[in-house]
Amino acid sequence: MIKREFEKKKVRREKIRKRVRAKIIGTPERPRLSVYRSLKHIYAQIIDDTKGHTLVAMSSLSKEIRDEVRNAKTKTEVSRIVGLALAKKALEKGITKVVFDRNGYKYHGRVKALAEAAREGGLVF
Repeated sequence: MIKREFEKKKVRREKIRKRVRAKIIGTPERPRLSVYRSLKHIYAQIIDDTKGHTLVAMSSLSKEIRDEVRNAKTKTEVSRIVGLALAKKALEKGITKVVFDRNGYKYHGRVKALAEAAREGGLVF
């Protein structure tokens, strides 16, 4: 019973992801900022879809921010740290404008914290 419910959620999320991906495409001038969250961690990538390259990636498991993540009290704080670090890394590579792909997740909680921190860090979307 529980496994069927999980499978239904998985199929629903995949449909949402495909529908969003059809509308949001990253270009060299404006790459796509894609967010993925699991129960414990959050991952963010800036992707150029025309070439299929990941330009910048950051997650709550990244070595650069490991100490900050350990000191964070909530997962929302961790998302904020990841967003700021991603923006800093993107600006170093000359990326200032992105298209935000929330990957079918609702825009609240950890996803919202990451997006707002990336904006504070200097990214425009």
